[in-house]
Amino acid sequence: MKAIKKILLSMLTGASVVTALLLLLVGYSDRVNPESFPMLACLGMFFPFAFVANVAFVPVWVFVKWQRLWIPLVALVLAYAPIRTYFPINFSFGSEPPEGCIKVVSYNVCGFGGNYKYEQAVDTVAGYLHRIDADIVCLQEDKGGKGGSGFDKMRELYPYNDTIHFSNDAVFNSVGIHTRYPIIRKERLANASRSNGSIAYYLQVDTDTILVINNHLESTHLTQNERDRYQEMLKGEVERDSAETEILAILKKLSLRMADRAIQARTVRDYVETHSQYPIILCGDFNDTPISYTRHVIAQGLTDCFVSAGCGFGVSFNLKGFNLRIDHMMCSSHFDPIRCFVDDKMDASDHYPVVCWLKKAQNP
Repeated sequence: MKAIKKILLSMLTGASVVTALLLLLVGYSDRVNPESFPMLACLGMFFPFAFVANVAFVPVWVFVKWQRLWIPLVALVLAYAPIRTYFPINFSFGSEPPEGCIKVVSYNVCGFGGNYKYEQAVDTVAGYLHRIDADIVCLQEDKGGKGGSGFDKMRELYPYNDTIHFSNDAVFNSVGIHTRYPIIRKERLANASRSNGSIAYYLQVDTDTILVINNHLESTHLTQNERDRYQEMLKGEVERDSAETEILAILKKLSLRMADRAIQARTVRDYVETHSQYPIILCGDFNDTPISYTRHVIAQGLTDCFVSAGCGFGVSFNLKGFNLRIDHMMCSSHFDPIRCFVDDKMDASDHYPVVCWLKKAQNP
């Protein structure tokens, strides 16, 4: 009997060690360039599972053999940075922002299409943005409109408006800004893409020139059939052999797009570094999670507003089975993020808006 217990304890210990190592591997996989190791770069999508598996070993060791509790605890401590990036907790969250903040919204409006829920989607989105009353609104897929023209409606709300179109024979997309502040000039970043891109807007805010970079980085390009099959696999409605093959095919496709975004991310980072003399606000649909090479590269030298002033998972993409935070907002040291949240009450798109208050820093 003692021999069996010893074997079981050894197996449990081995599983705990492997789980701890996986947490660290997955947590720091955002350092892996998808161009060099495409499949390895996909690990970041599984971070919540690695975290939960590691946490599950805490009560196991408390009741089985507390002396080995150090295994999951050490892993959790070493993985503090990615844990905070993925699930920040800020105790000041919810406090009223002070006067003088710049309120910024980043929102992929899905072409003002209403997410199959609103017939007058243009009015729904515009009504929401009117209530939010932000100073700067950065929209992705700022085009078209169900129940009217989304861009024309936004011109009724803001005195300064602009949108840039990205398109090819099959896809039409655009990235735009709507703001209280005059647009001095704009510049399209040199990102090669089928239908995505980044735009730098220079705004006159009092006596300052603020650089706002709105991004919609390379989409996953998953077909609707692939998305449907993925949801069926999550429900266990696909045979195991077939599911494994299809999952690998989807991961391969996702990794290829991650490689595209890796190049785009470095272009964005280089632009930020070249124009670091300006106060910078950077936002948009990155199409990548908090634990990703894309987000890691762009965040270098910037403050992630949600990590600094948000709370929780902040899921911004609400398509069933793909509930992730892929919309991000960052700022330079010229600003202090005061509060940031993902408004999951606004369901007129397959994305939720990201809302942030930024205060001018005393000593940037």
